[in-house]
Amino acid sequence: MLDLDLLPDDYAVCRLPGGSALPASLTAGPDDKNVISVTWAPDEVSVICPSDRVPPGATYEAAWRCFRVAGQVDLALTGILASLVQPLAEARVNLIAFSTYDTDYVLVPQVRLEEAIGTLTAAGHRVAA
Repeated sequence: MLDLDLLPDDYAVCRLPGGSALPASLTAGPDDKNVISVTWAPDEVSVICPSDRVPPGATYEAAWRCFRVAGQVDLALTGILASLVQPLAEARVNLIAFSTYDTDYVLVPQVRLEEAIGTLTAAGHRVAA
């Protein structure tokens, strides 16, 4: 059983051309509480960010909601992400997952949020909004 926090903002999944610089809209100040993930690959730069911070010129899909595994997750633990992804996949809720050093995140479409919460709760997880 995991404790999950539902982050308050709508999120977007964005794509920029490979080699793009980090846009100024994604830089964070010391009081910034948003979660932003940037992945550089040879053919693209993928960004997950609050919908109001989509980089100019990006191709994007918006209206995703983001769950965060509460607390710090030990890197030696196994099955954390699988315990979230498997029940959502069985319920046919599409998702995007990413991880940081400290924890894991799962995004689901806003239109499937209630179904996702019900599925995760039924799987034994606790969701705090």
